[in-house]
Amino acid sequence: MTLSLTLAALWALVANVLAVLPSKDNHWRRAYALIAVGIPILGFVVYENGPWWGLGVLCAAMSVLRWPLIYLGRWLRSLGASTFRDKGN
Repeated sequence: MTLSLTLAALWALVANVLAVLPSKDNHWRRAYALIAVGIPILGFVVYENGPWWGLGVLCAAMSVLRWPLIYLGRWLRSLGASTFRDKGN
C-alpha cells in the first residue's frame, strides 16, 4: 500500500473515531478540520495512484462527510433558484 492510501485510511479511521465522540456543535468544527486535511490527501492519492483510486477515496470521504455535502447542495440549489427567478423578470 502506498503512503497516500495509508494516509487516506488513517484519515477515515480518525473521521470515524471523531464521529463517535460527543460534540457540542454537532461535529461541524471537526468536519471543517477533516475537510481541510482531506483535500490535500485526496490530491496526493490522485497524484500517486491515479484518478480511479482518487475517485474511490473521494466517494469514501463523501460518505463520511455527507451532511456538509447535503448543506452545500441545498445552498447551491437556493442560489440557482434565486438566479433563475431574477433572470425571468
